[in-house]
This record gives sequence, structure tokens and C-alpha cells, in this order.
Amino acid sequence: MTSYATILVGTDGSETSLRAVERSAQLAADSGARLVIVCAYIPPPERSSAREQDILGAEAYQVVGTAPAEETLRVATERASQAGATTVETAVVQGRPAESLVEAAREHGADLLVVGNRGLNSIAGRIIGSVPLDVARHAPVDVLIVHTT
Repeated sequence: MTSYATILVGTDGSETSLRAVERSAQLAADSGARLVIVCAYIPPPERSSAREQDILGAEAYQVVGTAPAEETLRVATERASQAGATTVETAVVQGRPAESLVEAAREHGADLLVVGNRGLNSIAGRIIGSVPLDVARHAPVDVLIVHTT
């Protein structure tokens, strides 16, 4: 089996996504790979209400704004370092998670893309799709879906 040179993992700051970060960091440490941690965000709406947040529903895990995305990456980098990764880079990207991760994998020359499995077993995930499912369908590289839930 070929070892990976660049591993890219997505996180939204949730505990489950941080488990995927830890697993990807272990893989990076084992193979001497560079680890790229990506957080996708959407810009905050000009006016937001509790009702709008309820309507978002499935998007509740989407990071809103660059400051929360940067904080998410800070925490993820700490977890990755604790898990053994030695070369860690981060990227904040604007957009929907699955599309952003696939594009980031291309841009960073990743040969493995890692995501957690949250959303795969939900009804919404089966009907409208989930980040892991969309990534697996569209990624130009190997995809590892880590069991995090």
C-alpha cells in the first residue's frame, strides 16, 4: 500500500469532526504526511433571527463567519498535534462543506481526504445528502470516512 503525502481533513468544530481530525493526524504521523485541516464557513447574514436558524435545520453544523472558523482551526490544530501530526497547515474556505473540501483537496494536492461519518445514518442525510456522502461521490482522491458517531 502506498503511503499518503498530503492528507486533508475537514472540521466544523464539533466533537465528531475533531475525532476525524485526530484520526487523520495519526495517519499523517504514521506516514510522515503533511496534514491540511480545512474549515468551511458561510458569511453571517446581515440580519439573523431564531426563526431563520430553525429554517436552516440541516445547515446547523455549518460554521458562520471567519472568526469562528479560525477558532475551530486553532482547536483542531491542537488536537492534531496531540495526536502526533508534525506538519500541520490550515485553511479557512468560504462555501458549503462538501464542495469546499473537494476543491481544497485539489488545491492542496491532497491524496487522501478524511471526513467523519456524521449525517450518513440520518434521514436528512439519506434524502438530501450529507457531507461524507457528497465528498465520497465527488472527490478526485481517496476518501476515508471515519466512524465518529
